Formats: sequence, C-alpha cells, structure tokens
Amino acid sequence: MRNIGVKVSYDGSGFNGFQSQPYGRTVQHEIEKAIRHLTGEEIVIIGSGRTDAGVHAMGQVFNFHTASTIPTERWAIALNTRLPKDIVILEAWDVPLEFHSRRSAKRKTYRYSIDLNKFPDVFMRPYRFHHPTKLNIAAMEEGLAYLVGRHDFTSYTSIHSTKPHHIRTIYEASFQMEEGALHMYITGNGFLYNMVRVIMGTLLWVGQGKLKPADMGRILEGKSRSLAGPTAMAHGLTLVDVEYGGWSAPEPLDDHESDIRDEDEE
Repeated sequence: MRNIGVKVSYDGSGFNGFQSQPYGRTVQHEIEKAIRHLTGEEIVIIGSGRTDAGVHAMGQVFNFHTASTIPTERWAIALNTRLPKDIVILEAWDVPLEFHSRRSAKRKTYRYSIDLNKFPDVFMRPYRFHHPTKLNIAAMEEGLAYLVGRHDFTSYTSIHSTKPHHIRTIYEASFQMEEGALHMYITGNGFLYNMVRVIMGTLLWVGQGKLKPADMGRILEGKSRSLAGPTAMAHGLTLVDVEYGGWSAPEPLDDHESDIRDEDEE
C-alpha cells in the first residue's frame, strides 16, 4: 500500500461542504468517485478539515491509501480529467503510511474577503461578501489583535459545535487591502465550526461602530456565543493553506488540545 498526499482547490459555490454526507453534492464524494473510476478501488479520502457549504479552498489537503501503481506525478492530471470543473487537483506527493492530513497538520490559514465597492464586482461576487457602506478598518484591525494567542473561543463558535472544549491558538491575523476589497487572513492550529465567520461577523460590527475594538476581548472572555455578532456569509471564506512544517508523526497533546488535530471544521 502507498499513502498519497494531495493538494486540491475548489469553488465551493456548488457544494454542500467538503465532507461526504447523505444529501447534497460534496467535494469528497466527487474526488472518491474519480479515484474509483481511475483505479477501481473504493477509497475513503482523509481531508485536512471540513469546510461548510459554500466555502472555497485554494489549498485543501487530503490523503488516501492505495494499491494502485500509478506514478505519483501522474495522479494530478489523471484525477483532473475525471473531476468536475469546480475541483482542481494542484499536486500529489508520496507521504509515509502514518501521515494523516488532519492530525499531522501544524497550521491552517483562512481568508475572509469583503467587497467594499458601491456595487459588487460581478466576477468576484461568488467569493466576496459585498459591504458597500463605510467600515472603520483601523478599529477592525485593533479588535482582531485581541484574538491572537491561545484562547477559549466559545464565544466565536457555533452553538452547534460538538467539541468538548473550544481552546485554539491563533498564531497571526491581519487585514490586507486589494483594489476595493478587504481580506482578513487568520492562521491557527485549528478552527472550530463557523469560527472564522463568527469572528468576521463580529468585526463587521466593530467596523460599523456597533462595538468597540476592546469588545472583541471582552466577548472572548465571556465564553458565550450570544455575546458575539452574526455569522458572516459562507461565500466570502476560503481555506488558503494547510502547513505541515516538515512532516513527522504528531506528538501526544495535553488534555486541553487533545482533539485539535482530530477534527477541524469551518
């Protein structure tokens, strides 16, 4: 058996999320179907995390075990000829049998994009949330800084989260401007269900003057979803990258972080 690591990008507009489920079109199902057509194997791929319906990916990673003798460098083109146009395999590489794309991940980066123009950019409309009224971006940047570090993100997580705890570490977070668009980049060791979208929805309240920047920290300390703002629209969110930092078998984690690599969802 071989273990193949794969980087994939997809337009999430037409998907009901990454992970297979009984109803709705999913990225995982389409990829597994393409592998089955290619090798005849019934393979279940392991994704580096879940993305919700409508969320996009530039650099999602998955791995799978196969008995196929297809050369590693041929997997990308072979799968792309069998996948729909809204999924593109970017690269494939050999990884140790113990490699697990979710549990072995060290860092993940998401981007949330906002169109600040009076009228939406028709070409970017599927990938940016349109907000034509003025935002105080400096205040949003100040508020975002309160979230960097190791915290309990209960306030910024969906009430439907099934995790035993909500402790995560945000390594860095920032805003970048690009021709009428505002992008928030956020990197952490894992993200909870709707976490980035709730953070963005709350920061929009800061930008609108409904909250002060320091309220981001106060909300964090309150550990209650009712304190935070709305969940921002899914289509503005993109999984940018998953980093492994020179892969090695994951070390045992302490009790507070034991499930971070077990499941990641946004």
